[in-house]
Amino acid sequence: MTGVLPAPRTARRTRGGPTIADVARVAGVSPMTVSRVINGEAYVQPDTAEKVQVAITELGYVPNPAARSLAGGRRCRLALLYTNPSAAYLSEFLMGCLAQASASDALLLVNACPPNIAPAELAAQMTAQHVDAVILPSPLCDNPAILEALASAGLTLVQVATGHPVAEIHAVTIDDAAAAHEMTLHLAALGHRRIGLIEGAANQTASALRRQGYDRALAESGLPRDPTLVAAGDFSYRSGLAAAELLLALPEPPTAIFACNDDMAAAAVAVAHRHHLEVPAALTVVGFDDTAMATTIWPELTTIRQPVADMARLATEILIEATRAGWQGRPVAPRHVQLDYTLIKRGSDGELP
Repeated sequence: MTGVLPAPRTARRTRGGPTIADVARVAGVSPMTVSRVINGEAYVQPDTAEKVQVAITELGYVPNPAARSLAGGRRCRLALLYTNPSAAYLSEFLMGCLAQASASDALLLVNACPPNIAPAELAAQMTAQHVDAVILPSPLCDNPAILEALASAGLTLVQVATGHPVAEIHAVTIDDAAAAHEMTLHLAALGHRRIGLIEGAANQTASALRRQGYDRALAESGLPRDPTLVAAGDFSYRSGLAAAELLLALPEPPTAIFACNDDMAAAAVAVAHRHHLEVPAALTVVGFDDTAMATTIWPELTTIRQPVADMARLATEILIEATRAGWQGRPVAPRHVQLDYTLIKRGSDGELP
């Protein structure tokens, strides 16, 4: 994707007429540059400013002066867009967003994103709701068309838990590859030689990074990469059931299963119980995320703690600060923040007998 630096909402045209994105396309510049010209900022090259003014005249674009005059006193309106099969993950994510929005006196709109919605339609919905900025957890944060459409509409964005942050967009992440690498090494250190992996959804970049960490740890431990030990999942509990059944039906099943989130790990534990396999005596199962699911099953899951609520809280804070700075004519450079993860040991992992 070619990143587009989002422009402040206060310089966006109301629906029905030409937009900042239209002006930017005609002038051959970014929407942020158009916004800077409209707001009279001094650090735009004269020839660039002239191109923008010509495009504005040609299109008949008129900034919304009422919105601009009210910018200093209005409340920031954020939207959380989500489409994620893990209710436990979403619950923690939402609590983090709500906590920070409340502390910062900002409004938070929570919108489910239909799976087949056109990116332009999604951007139009955000405009209609007078949204200033958008929080995008995975998998939406990994959709280039959605990122492009929302940024071109003048919205400030933050990607949360993406494996590939876009340079011109705010992002809050962890090191997924390192986390999966550490967990796989932990299982190898317990003596496991056949370590199964239940992968995450293919449309989330973090899934590939976790697979990379798993593969690298196997190589470092002198263990062969056996493709039969890797089962597809999509982060849902149901996909974890199917994947665990597949792994345990192998002629030589794994002695440990590393599921790429807690929902799928919980499903693997349920499948083990169905097959009368005691966890961890007969089968080790570990997860990723450390959501509430990890401590509401028996045995409690050994897992990677991804600070989901903290990531959501920080993402919300970044957007609020960036939006308010934009209202004051102080564009903020995109922030990319990587938080720490932790391997949490509980009762679902054990040494190979």
